[in-house]
Amino acid sequence: MPLPKIISVDDHVVEPPHVWQTWLPEKHRAKGPRVERRTWGAVKQLGGAKYDVAEDPDGEPGDAWIYEDKLIYVHKRFVAIPSDAVSGENGTKTLDSSKMPMTPVTYDEMIPGCYDRDARIADLQSNWTDGSLPFPTFPRFCGQTFYEGDDKELGLACVKAYNDWMVEEWCAPSNGVNIPLCIIPLWDPELAAAEVRRNAERGVRAIAFSELPTRLKLPSIHSGYWDPMFQVCNDTGVTVCMHVGSSSSNPAASPDAPQAAGVTLSFNNSFASLVDWLFSGKLIQFPKLKLAYSEGQIGWIPYVLERADAVWEHHDGWQHTREKIPEPPSTYYYGRVYGCFTADYHGLHSLAEVGPDNICFETDYPHTDTTWPNSEAYITKMLDGFDDETAYKVLRGNAIKMLELDRT
Repeated sequence: MPLPKIISVDDHVVEPPHVWQTWLPEKHRAKGPRVERRTWGAVKQLGGAKYDVAEDPDGEPGDAWIYEDKLIYVHKRFVAIPSDAVSGENGTKTLDSSKMPMTPVTYDEMIPGCYDRDARIADLQSNWTDGSLPFPTFPRFCGQTFYEGDDKELGLACVKAYNDWMVEEWCAPSNGVNIPLCIIPLWDPELAAAEVRRNAERGVRAIAFSELPTRLKLPSIHSGYWDPMFQVCNDTGVTVCMHVGSSSSNPAASPDAPQAAGVTLSFNNSFASLVDWLFSGKLIQFPKLKLAYSEGQIGWIPYVLERADAVWEHHDGWQHTREKIPEPPSTYYYGRVYGCFTADYHGLHSLAEVGPDNICFETDYPHTDTTWPNSEAYITKMLDGFDDETAYKVLRGNAIKMLELDRT
């Protein structure tokens, strides 16, 4: 029998240039985000997840976002599939990832599915996928761009404009293929709670949040600062989605380690975040709260749960953990926390510990980790030997539950 269609819980949208110039109130548009085409030199890694690129009149063209009259972001090929990376015969599509280097790119050079709703839908449907939850690009994974801006009135308007575009233009006409993921004003938990509620009332069941907010110089989840937002998520069934890199940091063994070291270790932020949550007491305080670790992979989860339970069991005499956490920490993981993966043979073969009801698959379109346009062949091989019930849960059933989707 054919495998169930994929509902991907982590893809990425490259926002079309018109988003904020269309959806912002007119008084904010002059300083709101806009796209300009310029020429650029080579992209340089500054360390961790930080990169720099300077204008060069003799360089290559690339489209850049300007916000508050400052250059904020230059589109790069490794986050948007360029047209020259896709080749095939007789109408077929293949992806040559060697043509997705860290170099600037224009919208004209991207495949339209990066930023065009209808082209995206066609690309997904040809890829055995009928649901896609997209993280932002210019706002960054959880809206850090607007948090770091100077004008917070403008920032709030930009957050709301993005969410209105996401719900009303990107998702509503897509017949359920595009699933809304909204951002929040990170600088004010009450405003964040209000924005979560505003979007929940129109059916949104996912928001983007930081895996490690203290890395953004924001209060931790332990502080109580975020409780108003967590309460609304708890009450409305909204999942708190934390993408790797949503802390604007990338773990590495050394500050001058090659980029590959940081990318290999990227799950470590999810590892640290889950431990924070397991011992925070927040999953007890908010008993319906759901978390998702987007692109965090899953093979590390069994050991985290084992170690957390061992610490709870053997070190309470001096840590007094049970005063806040009355049951083993893993108790609060199952059915509440979703591990999201692109490729993880070890994790998939550890389902008894990871939890068959706790994992979701993602295609990561249009980033370099994507299995597009061959996700059907990939999942067929990946799930060889697994029963139909497990395949359904991994590919769509758990995503339906996590996002409270009205489908089978």
